[in-house]
Amino acid sequence: MTAAAPAAAGARPSEPKINWTILLLGFAGMVIGQFMAILDIQIVASSLPQIQAGVGASADEISWIQTAYLIPEVVMIPLSGYLSRLWGTQKVFLVSCAGFMLMSVATGLSSSIDAMIFFRALQGFVGGAMIPTVFAVAFTAFPPKHRITASVIMGLIVTLAPTVGPTLGGHLTEQLSWRWLFFINVPPGLLVLFLVGRYANFDKGDPSLARGFDWWGLALMATFLMSLQFVLEEGSKNDWFSDDSILWLAVLAAVTGPAFIWRSLTYSNPVVELRAFTNRNFMVGVIMTFTVGAALFGGTFLLPLFLSRVREYSAAEVGTTMVVSGLAMFATAPFAGRLVRKVDARILMFGGFMLCAWGMWDAHAVTSEWGFWQFAGVQALRGAGVMMAMIAAQQVTMSTLPPHMVKNASGLVNLSRNVGGAFGLALLNTSLTTNTASHMSELTQNISVTNGGMQAMLAGMQERFAGSIDPAGAAMKAISGMLYKQATTLAFGDAFAMLAVGCAFAAFVTLFSRPARPAADAPPLDAH
Repeated sequence: MTAAAPAAAGARPSEPKINWTILLLGFAGMVIGQFMAILDIQIVASSLPQIQAGVGASADEISWIQTAYLIPEVVMIPLSGYLSRLWGTQKVFLVSCAGFMLMSVATGLSSSIDAMIFFRALQGFVGGAMIPTVFAVAFTAFPPKHRITASVIMGLIVTLAPTVGPTLGGHLTEQLSWRWLFFINVPPGLLVLFLVGRYANFDKGDPSLARGFDWWGLALMATFLMSLQFVLEEGSKNDWFSDDSILWLAVLAAVTGPAFIWRSLTYSNPVVELRAFTNRNFMVGVIMTFTVGAALFGGTFLLPLFLSRVREYSAAEVGTTMVVSGLAMFATAPFAGRLVRKVDARILMFGGFMLCAWGMWDAHAVTSEWGFWQFAGVQALRGAGVMMAMIAAQQVTMSTLPPHMVKNASGLVNLSRNVGGAFGLALLNTSLTTNTASHMSELTQNISVTNGGMQAMLAGMQERFAGSIDPAGAAMKAISGMLYKQATTLAFGDAFAMLAVGCAFAAFVTLFSRPARPAADAPPLDAH
């Protein structure tokens, strides 16, 4: 007995017994809530004209249906880490889901654009807490060997929700009405409340954190993030800094950003713990997540826009074409999950970003005739690459952090993905506008009216429009439309190339992270 005592004393303590039924049901409820919150960012994208007609809004006002959701959401995402530590994950999630449902119904019942924007902003704010809390639970409630499975599930949710959002929204609007874009959140929301309320009691809050709450830090963070998000969302529409409001908000963000960082690093009880950035792998992982956001939201933005603007596809046709990306993600997820258990996560990140770059670079040769089959390979490569990079980035980012940093860090990771998506969309929007004008100028300069081919085309067009009031004017307008379509196509090719270069650059940044052990060999998260 005495001989066995030292061995027993030196043995590694056994892992606590886990009730898998309760854990999986609680986690499933949180995942459904996370899917709703991410899906709602894009579900209205394909139905804005119907909403505009329904509430009598102008073209400028209707864009705020998207912007009003995103701006408050970026404040709640990092704040949710503090609230989870204060009240506990379960309470925060239940309040977030209940508020999200109520604001969804209020938005759907709105009869004016002002009321709709107000309720949509509240919907984004309260719903934002459902996104990062799931990440924290995956890295604290699951034992090390099962965290990759949880990461794969979250990766599918994060990538598929914005991909299927416009398609689902288009079909709901066609079959029912645009109001069901918001009412649809009620049935799954009730399921989430039941599952999370009954099974997701994963941790307890610490009420002592309420003492000395950093109101100045919250005000600086909210001002910085909301100003930055507004500049990114609205800048390309308003010609950036030539617009006074964009200029002043950019200045405000430039001032409050450093002030927020200083406050967070010097205050004893900060709203957001930024010391996680001293962890090298976390820093590299956040940069990777930022790039994943740009590649994910950028690709999801460019493809439907090209198909509707150049090919004039309906919402259903766009959804059919985009389905390849979702299928590629589904097929890649289990494969990537197995790989990250066996190989260095940096290799998987590098390979994922290079696959994404390859797919986007292939699309730079896009023509106005491209459709389902031409984009199938592009989407397969992008979908597989984004999924591989995201799962590996989650492993690199979170696995080496001490447990007291995980909740705050999950908020920062999700914030970096959203801001990366906003940066990507801002750059792509600006690129499309600028390059379309540039290519149009080049095309018109290179085609002379005295050119024999042009004269023959004009004559043929005039003959076609002979029955109109002004055949010559109609012919010139038709040719101008053809040139503009070609210029737009060339601009989309430039935008795809820009995404490709960004993904290739990110692939090489992964090499700056420290060697990561395969996930199967990772120590428990509470190891220091």
